[in-house]
Amino acid sequence: MSAGTALAARKLRSPAALREALRSRLAALTGAIVLAVVAIVFARCGEVAQDLFRHVDSDHPLLALLLPPGLFMSVVWLTRTSAPLARGSGIPQVMAAAEHLHSPTAEKSLSLGTATMKFVGTLAVLVGGGSAGREGPSVQISAAIMRAVHRLFGARVTSGIVIAGGAAGVAAAFNTPLAGIAFAVEELASAFEQKVAMTVMAAVMVSGLVSLSLAGDYVYFGAMNAQINGPAMLLAAPLAGVIGGLMGGIFARVLVMFAWSRANWLTPVRAHPVLFAGLCGVIVAVTGYLSGGLSWGTGYGTTKALLTGQTAPLAFAPAKLIATTATALSGAPGGIFAPSLSVGAGLGQWMALAVQAIFPGVPSGAIILLGIAGYFTGVTRAPLTAVIIVMEMSADRGMILPLMATALVADTVSTMVCRRKLYHAQSLQFR
Repeated sequence: MSAGTALAARKLRSPAALREALRSRLAALTGAIVLAVVAIVFARCGEVAQDLFRHVDSDHPLLALLLPPGLFMSVVWLTRTSAPLARGSGIPQVMAAAEHLHSPTAEKSLSLGTATMKFVGTLAVLVGGGSAGREGPSVQISAAIMRAVHRLFGARVTSGIVIAGGAAGVAAAFNTPLAGIAFAVEELASAFEQKVAMTVMAAVMVSGLVSLSLAGDYVYFGAMNAQINGPAMLLAAPLAGVIGGLMGGIFARVLVMFAWSRANWLTPVRAHPVLFAGLCGVIVAVTGYLSGGLSWGTGYGTTKALLTGQTAPLAFAPAKLIATTATALSGAPGGIFAPSLSVGAGLGQWMALAVQAIFPGVPSGAIILLGIAGYFTGVTRAPLTAVIIVMEMSADRGMILPLMATALVADTVSTMVCRRKLYHAQSLQFR
């Protein structure tokens, strides 16, 4: 053993190093427990918020039309004046913070004040009928909680801790532990080292166990057993990959363009963000009214119905896509994970009609799963995460091969449409 190695070994065994290691482990354990509880509370509050809007829409339809623009403007104004880094998804903020951990922007992105605004703002958007999800916000909220707990324990905050918090947030929000790990690998960490991997897996495991004990062992979309044979798969997987990659890539390109384009017509949009949020709210309101309420909220109920063999109006996919785009562009807090799953399900319903015209015996649920994976991959360009998250959400491991084929095709097609990955492009705003 060299002198340097021996010195390093003595340092690792020193009382100070042991105390630091103990503090880090306790902080990671406590942080994972706290963020799992917050994720469950966030999920319950999100359901209440959507139920509240549905009641308003049912009893007072005129008020339901006024809520989206009014609440969008209010939330964007409050966000910009009190916590500007709480806007949007939250995933780009965590990516930027993990890469530039000690920058002033990272400090604000991962503050508890910003996390609180993200929590409240996302719920307000759902009360206003916005097509937003809580999963992206859960990533930022969970990363902020993990950072705060480590500081409380006097433990060192590293990029790995931030990444672990964000990954555990995804796992707790969807009850998909493997997807949380995959998301950390593909999106949150540009250099995924072994030490970071162990921290991520530990945080995901603890948050998953807490979620399991408090919310039960549930499958997000319910257990499925959809099967698709060889000839039908050879048609359905590439079809879902091309359409999902194309539509998801267009959605991503629109969001990237609004973030970075120098076009003159975007100047007034950036100069009057609150008014633009109101315009986005009007689009959401009109889309919801014309579609008979199909586009409100996350779209979870309609998506689950489609996966169980029921049907929805064919307007579901375009209505959900328009509402999700308007909500995402508004600048209000809210994620695109859950709405993207819903748009993919709507596109999958269209694909199922085409595939079943040639192969009548193919279950529609199988094609819809491929539509979800294809569109989600097209938006995020994270094929591994897409495959695992769809598989865990449906508990249908028999679909893994067609899901993988769909995701790979979708990733290729989306790259042709939008060369910059959405979250990576958005994260540049927070560095």
